[in-house]
Amino acid sequence: MKIEHEFKLLINGEAVTTESTLPVLNPATEEVIAYIPNASEHDLNEAVKAARSSFSGWVATKIEERDELLSKLGEVIYANREELATLLTLEMGKPQTAALREIMGAVHWLKEVSKQRLKREVIEETEEHFVERYHTPLGVVGAIVPWNFPVTIAMMKIAPALLAGNTVIVKPSPYTPLTTLKIGEIASGILPKGVLNVVSGSDELGRWITEHPDVNKVSFTGSTPTGKKVMQSAATNLKRVTLELGGNDAAILLPDVNPKGMAKRLFWAAFQNTGQVCVATKRMYVHEDIYDEFLAELVNYAKTVKVGDGTDPNTEIGPVQNKMQYDKVIELIEDTKRIGARIVQGGEVEDQPGYFIPVTIVDNPPEDSRVVVEEAFGPILPVMKYRDYDDVIARVNKSNSGLGGSVWGKDIELAQTIAERLETGTVWINEVAVISPHFPFGGHKESGLGIENSQDGLYEYTNSKTIMINKKKMY
Repeated sequence: MKIEHEFKLLINGEAVTTESTLPVLNPATEEVIAYIPNASEHDLNEAVKAARSSFSGWVATKIEERDELLSKLGEVIYANREELATLLTLEMGKPQTAALREIMGAVHWLKEVSKQRLKREVIEETEEHFVERYHTPLGVVGAIVPWNFPVTIAMMKIAPALLAGNTVIVKPSPYTPLTTLKIGEIASGILPKGVLNVVSGSDELGRWITEHPDVNKVSFTGSTPTGKKVMQSAATNLKRVTLELGGNDAAILLPDVNPKGMAKRLFWAAFQNTGQVCVATKRMYVHEDIYDEFLAELVNYAKTVKVGDGTDPNTEIGPVQNKMQYDKVIELIEDTKRIGARIVQGGEVEDQPGYFIPVTIVDNPPEDSRVVVEEAFGPILPVMKYRDYDDVIARVNKSNSGLGGSVWGKDIELAQTIAERLETGTVWINEVAVISPHFPFGGHKESGLGIENSQDGLYEYTNSKTIMINKKKMY
């Protein structure tokens, strides 16, 4: 199915075409559904120039007016939600219901972030001295967005950056650029020219953004190896960075978990969005008292879940989004077979169009196996047995990643004690992947730098500025 729409860059409020284009595939069919502009370095320079030129007017706009414009953008996205969700399903592969939830998530982020404010803090106030700290915008922000949640993650960056008074250049992934480019068209009728620019292109475009001397900050979501390269590039002119990188999140199930009652919930903790979630459960540790029963219940539920084309209303899990990730997950499955680990569900990939991989569950593989150590970012889950709490905490913390994790059980006091010892930015107890515009989100270790969302996330798009006044008579 070819999408009959000409996608264009948004630069300085204008739709811009390029000499070069890139194909976009539907991961369910491997067919080209559209071509997108492949921005040149000149195009990026024009976008940066527009963002820089519009900055002074945007920062002078009252925050209440910026709030109103962001809210209006959310309203128009909501009005176009069905069309945008259909576009998202075609380019990303996720089921239509999930695509619609993502569009609604983007609307929610715009609405909620627009309510936040940059607060002034009086640090000292005496008859002789006054000290106040406040926050000023950085300037031009480069937002580099991944392919798994291309719309919501874009808004997680765009909304606070614009509210804080910055101007933005957003680069969607070349795998999933269509919905973001379409939202750029929508934004052009709402936001002042140059305040938001949308440029699509190859990975080289991302490097040009991170190295550009007139980009003041880069907010990047993606893999840890790429995040390290972003940090190296940004260091050339000491631009600020926020990095939300890979995770290898673990779930720990306490012995009082009800296997039958919790199997469905824990299945989706791992396999939502085909496992392509930065904070999906990627390792599951189950206490030996319930291990066999839980594994059986998990497999039984997995057999009921339909994998297929996201345009089919009965589909619950879509394809892996792109060939690179598809090949990586297949390689992990083949490595799991080579080491003799027991695959209790899935593991056999059919020769058919589309990047489809069956839900695959591995029974108690070795702790040093690739399927445990590496972030699969796809529909494969290792389930491991443990006996001792100190031991399982040590096994979880051995990872170089520290994005999120979860603990499940009726004994909340025990669960919280374990959660406090996990070396991750977020730990959920009896829930997982709950992310909000109002909750701080960031990683430990190699899972990133800085905070997204919440008041802290808003401040990430500002400089801290302190003004001190000596009130003594000087003259």
